[in-house]
Amino acid sequence: MPETTTHPYVGMWQTSDGHVRHELLPNGRYVEARGTRERAYTGRYVVTDDHIDYVDDTGFTADGDFIDGILHHAGMILRRTS
Repeated sequence: MPETTTHPYVGMWQTSDGHVRHELLPNGRYVEARGTRERAYTGRYVVTDDHIDYVDDTGFTADGDFIDGILHHAGMILRRTS
């Protein structure tokens, strides 16, 4: 059974235009959608305090920070939608 991650950041995050959407799943996995590509990227993530590290299934890494309820990732601003 997969380990679950319980923290306040689990859920859907998206840019103001809705083009980029990150769904942070409670099992430590994420799904990133871009435009009409619903599963553009998938992988795992780890949250440490207010910092998130992503490793997609191809091995690409990225990170971001949660500041005042907003996810700052790769020059983008994502807000929680659920």
